[in-house]
Amino acid sequence: MELSQVLEEVNSIFCKVLNKPTIILTESSTADDVDEWDSLNNIRLIAEVEQHFKVKFKLREIMKLKNVGELCTNIQKKTA
Repeated sequence: MELSQVLEEVNSIFCKVLNKPTIILTESSTADDVDEWDSLNNIRLIAEVEQHFKVKFKLREIMKLKNVGELCTNIQKKTA
């Protein structure tokens, strides 16, 4: 799966989970860029991403993520 396709699907998940259809994520987007992206919603986002892409993240992997691009790259690796 191409990184751009992963990003598009992750963006849709964020819009759904955060109930904000106008979110437009880039690879450099972080929690600081999205008002509704707090620690509780982060858990919900990761759970939804795992379910959607049928992948599992270890806590260590989640803690190392710095931005949406790194999340997408990890998804891409796990689904290859």
